[in-house]
Amino acid sequence: MSRIGKKPIVIPKGVDVKVDAEKISVKGPKGALVRPLIRGIEVKVDKGQIVVSRVNDTKELKCRHGLIRALVANMMTGVTEGFEKSLELVGVGYKAMKQGSNLKLQMGYSHAVEMVPPNGIEISVEGVNKIKVSGVDKELVGQTAANIREVRGPEPYKGKGIKYAGEVIRKKAGKVAKVGGAA
Repeated sequence: MSRIGKKPIVIPKGVDVKVDAEKISVKGPKGALVRPLIRGIEVKVDKGQIVVSRVNDTKELKCRHGLIRALVANMMTGVTEGFEKSLELVGVGYKAMKQGSNLKLQMGYSHAVEMVPPNGIEISVEGVNKIKVSGVDKELVGQTAANIREVRGPEPYKGKGIKYAGEVIRKKAGKVAKVGGAA
């Protein structure tokens, strides 16, 4: 059995869980999430806990048992606390601005890059070089942050670009001029 898959998930107060044969729905104070289930993985609500089990021991179900349990646990965390990713802009003239709900980035291109956040995602800008992406769906928060970072990822020589807060960029040494004459 999967070590992660065996652990029961405690349902926090104020969270409503509904399990059908094909999907699980979780509703909490921050929002609601729905996730389809894989055939062969059973999710049961029992005494304030969610227990994830598999029907048989095929290789495919063994692989996905812990995955489904982790996804359901992330749904619980999302609807109660939410998820957040922070990004930083490093470089002269790089700016982030908020226009309505959209994010406008000036990243040294000839034009400003405008990004529209997906439904359920909130983007906030602190100052001109810090961006926070927050929401209830961990997968969607991470993908949105990755899409913003993709506009101009950090380059390895000076570290300029968009990076995650706390991310360490390994810098390369630049070209070194040869000293002396030809040998």
